[in-house]
Amino acid sequence: MNVALFPDVVVNDETIPSAAIAAEAQNHTGPREKPGIAWRKAAQALAIRALLLQEARRRGLVPDPVELAPDRFETEEEALIRALLDEALSIAPVTEEAVRAEWEKDPERYRSAPLWDVSHILCACDPRDDEERASAERRATALLAKLDGEAKGFASAARESDCGSKNAGGHLGQLGPDDTVPEFEAALRQLDESSISPAPVLSRHGWHIIRLNAIAPGQVLPYDTVRPKIAQALEKTAWARASREFVETLAAGAAITGASLAPI
Repeated sequence: MNVALFPDVVVNDETIPSAAIAAEAQNHTGPREKPGIAWRKAAQALAIRALLLQEARRRGLVPDPVELAPDRFETEEEALIRALLDEALSIAPVTEEAVRAEWEKDPERYRSAPLWDVSHILCACDPRDDEERASAERRATALLAKLDGEAKGFASAARESDCGSKNAGGHLGQLGPDDTVPEFEAALRQLDESSISPAPVLSRHGWHIIRLNAIAPGQVLPYDTVRPKIAQALEKTAWARASREFVETLAAGAAITGASLAPI
């Protein structure tokens, strides 16, 4: 990205150089053909950060970094922003009535995790190696063609798998969310019970032919079980709304050029 094409951002006479925005843009997403979107998101994020830090210093707040994880502490600027929001935001406690009303909108939303009974055939390769990946894909495609969507020959075909599960006909047992790599799970979620993936699925381990033998849908959870989760979500939503309104108030009294705080 040519930073010369994008302006510096100025917040109340404090300049945020385009080089800083370019560095921040790496943390934001946008269509490859529209790099300006990531830039605008980065400019907005840094403008908001500048507004908050200016207000924290105006109030005379002193940073007191806390430990976020073993041997990892907040920066002084992060601590200042946290202190400011703690002082400036007043969030009403979530009431029992609000939690129950949210639950009653659709209790079906709150379920235990599903379980999938899964078998697979693995044609292993390093996906980063173009030649190896293509060779393994051809092998997986040929195996899938032999199956022709039928499950009867799956256990026999699984003897050619590069996974230890080949000794059990490719059977992996019961899997739940996050029990396998994301790319495998994403494909698994698209399958109907007793079906085979229509095409080989690429993961970091190679190409998979996946069979979903059976699925046990998650059960609807009782209110008392999901109440803490709902309350936490409502508190988070209220905090986000209050934070957004606080920033809007600061922005209304500020002089900002080179960035827009409107939703992108």
